[in-house]
Amino acid sequence: MSMNQKYIKELAAILVSIKDVSIGEAFLHNILTPAELDEISKRLQIVKLLLKGVSQRDVAKKLGVSMGTVSRGSRELKYGENGFRKIL
Repeated sequence: MSMNQKYIKELAAILVSIKDVSIGEAFLHNILTPAELDEISKRLQIVKLLLKGVSQRDVAKKLGVSMGTVSRGSRELKYGENGFRKIL
């Protein structure tokens, strides 16, 4: 396992251990830039809408993102490690 994979596991363990939403939100604001946090939260909304059956075009329009961004989320649902489906 690479060092980066160990760091990712450590981060995942920390996220899972957070029981209070306000603490989790503060943690995310501490470790991510505003742009990174915006990007990650939009990515989550993209996947949630796609899982509800909303068309890619409607997702892009609703969230103000490009079709390429929505397509990337769709690919993750089809070919990714199923993390989104397990959590959502």
